[in-house]
Parts: sequence; C-alpha cells; structure tokens
Amino acid sequence: MARRNARRKKTEYFFDYTLLFVVLFLLGFGLVMIYSTSSYEASLTYNDPAYYLKKQAFAAALGVVAMIVVSSIPYHLWEHFAVIGYVVSAVLILLVLTPLGRESHGARRWLNLGLSVQPAEIAKLGMIIFLASLVCNMGKAIKSTRGFMTVLGAPVPICAMVYLITDNLSSAIIIFGIAVLMLFVSSPQYKEFFLVGLAGVAGISLLIFTITKLAGSGKLGFRGERILAWLNPEAYASGKGFQTLQALYAIGSGGIFGKGLGQSMQKLGFLPEAQNDMIFSIICEELGLFGAVAIILLFMLLIWRCMIIANNAPDLFGALLVVGVLGHFAIQVILNIAVVTNTIPNTGISLPFISYGGSSVLFLMIEIGLVLSVARGIKFND
Repeated sequence: MARRNARRKKTEYFFDYTLLFVVLFLLGFGLVMIYSTSSYEASLTYNDPAYYLKKQAFAAALGVVAMIVVSSIPYHLWEHFAVIGYVVSAVLILLVLTPLGRESHGARRWLNLGLSVQPAEIAKLGMIIFLASLVCNMGKAIKSTRGFMTVLGAPVPICAMVYLITDNLSSAIIIFGIAVLMLFVSSPQYKEFFLVGLAGVAGISLLIFTITKLAGSGKLGFRGERILAWLNPEAYASGKGFQTLQALYAIGSGGIFGKGLGQSMQKLGFLPEAQNDMIFSIICEELGLFGAVAIILLFMLLIWRCMIIANNAPDLFGALLVVGVLGHFAIQVILNIAVVTNTIPNTGISLPFISYGGSSVLFLMIEIGLVLSVARGIKFND
C-alpha cells in the first residue's frame, strides 16, 4: 500500500509566472516610454521618430530569446564557467582600449563585435556567477576575517578596470555593491560590515568636505564639479546642474496624474538624453506621481519575487545567484531614482528594463533567465 502511494506522488517544478509577467510588463512599458521620450529627438537627428524604439525592440526581443534559453539550462552548469567569466570580463574591458572599442557621447565604453556591447554589463553578470561559486567553494572559511576580505576584494580589480578604462564609475559602484550584498547574505561577520560601512561613510564625508573647500580653485575635475552641482544645482544651472534641474522641472510639473502620455515638454530638447538615465523624470511628467509610484511598486514586486525564489532555492549556489541578480536590480533602481531626484550626485545609471540601452536590457534578461532557472529547481511533491 505504501509503495502505491509513493508511486502516486508527483514531483512538480515551480515556475514564477508573477516574476515573468512583471518583467515582460516593464519591458513593454519601457518600449512605450522610449518611443514617447525619444521620438522628437529621433525625428530631428535621424528623420525617423521610431529610431530608438526599433533598436531597443530588437535588443528586447533578443533578450527574451536569451532569457528562454538560459532559463531552460540547469543553473549548476554556470558554476563550471565562473573563473572563465571573471577572466573574460577583464579581457573584454581591456579590449575597449583596442580598435574594437567604440566611443559615444564622449565616453569609450563599448565594443563593436558586430553588435555594440558594453563590457561593464557582462562584468556584472560574470561577477554574480563568480562570487556565487567562490562563496560556495570557501565553505566555513568565509566566517573568518581572511575569508571576508577575500570575497570583498574579489571584485576590486574588475571595478578598478571598469572605472579607469571605461570611465564608468556608476557600473563600478554597482558591481561592488552586488558583491557586498552577496557577502552580507552569506557571511555572519556583521562587525566587519559595520566597520567597512563606517569607513565608507567617513571617506565619502571627507571627500565632499574637501571638494567644497576646493570650490572655485580650478583644481576639481568634472566629478568634483558634479558634486558641487548636486549640493547647489542652481549655481551650476548652465553647466553640470542643467540636466538635474531640467529633470526636477519635469518631476514637479507632472503633479499627481501627469500631463498625459506623450505630452512631456522637457523631452522637446530641454532634457538631454531623456530616453537614457533621466527617463524616470519623463515618467513623472507624463504619468505623474501615480505612474511613478506604480513603477516603483512593480520593481518592489520584482525584488520580492526574487527573494521568494532565493529563500526556496535548492542549494546555496542557486540562492546566491538570485541574491546577486536581486542586488543588481535593487541597487540600480535605487541609484537611478536617487540621481533623477538629486538625492545623490548625477552619474550615468540607467533604469532597468525601461531606459534605452541594448546591452543593458539584453543582459538583464539573461539574469532573469538565471533566476527562472533556479526557480525551476524548486520541487514540491503532491
């Protein structure tokens, strides 16, 4: 009788339809907002209102295909490529210095490999896989101070290369932030986290104090000027504070329910690169506080679903993969909205799934594929 009951038991695999729906909705909403935000500039520059939309739609379609493929591959396969992913990330960043590197908007951050690819996006994915594998291989050694510093130091070379070679401070911060979150989840060394956090706050405070003292001396680089513009954007209204002020005007003019989709005024040549890092301000202008809060709630739902999958993952490697992806999404969303609202100094950080950027959306969808692959490993018996 017991054998019959055992045979009747069926093993079912979990699939998170809520996560998939949220991601596809954000992707579709991003395409709508990119067209709304960029059609005016695209008409003037390329004589095609849908120029940016077509490029983003192609990258999004490619991303959906990549997500489906990655989600169908057992996630443990990627553990064998962890070190290779780390090395490949470093090599691709170095290739930016070669003729394969491509410059755009004054920054050399892309590779021309048939398609335009940003190595920093590959480095984020590679770092998630590498750190998940590293923590699993370290085992109990991560509880020691040496193990803590090993994991914390692992992303430093990649972060330094991203910053020094591609001049992309925001991506370097995101990569290091992903590592810190993954380490926080896997390590009980809360004292070390407190000390590192305290040192970080002290260092940032000292940096801001020094920059304010050097104001007007002519010794500050453009990053120093950005910090001054953050502290007092009106004083730099014709320079580094211009984009921030225009974004704040857009947010303020949107009110509760916005001017209506497609009715933004700031996108008509007032807000530079509105379809990229500042797209959230156009969302606020056209859809108002209601639309902005709705998008934030969707991102919170996305992060919550990732937390559910991480908590129920079959093993530590799967859980850490999802935590890394979750951290990437959370850090990037928080920093993007903070920049747009002038909560932190202006730096180039895109809004996941919504901002224009082919490399970004492609690798974000690959990361979603990883999460869905881990979710498929969750079993429950009837």
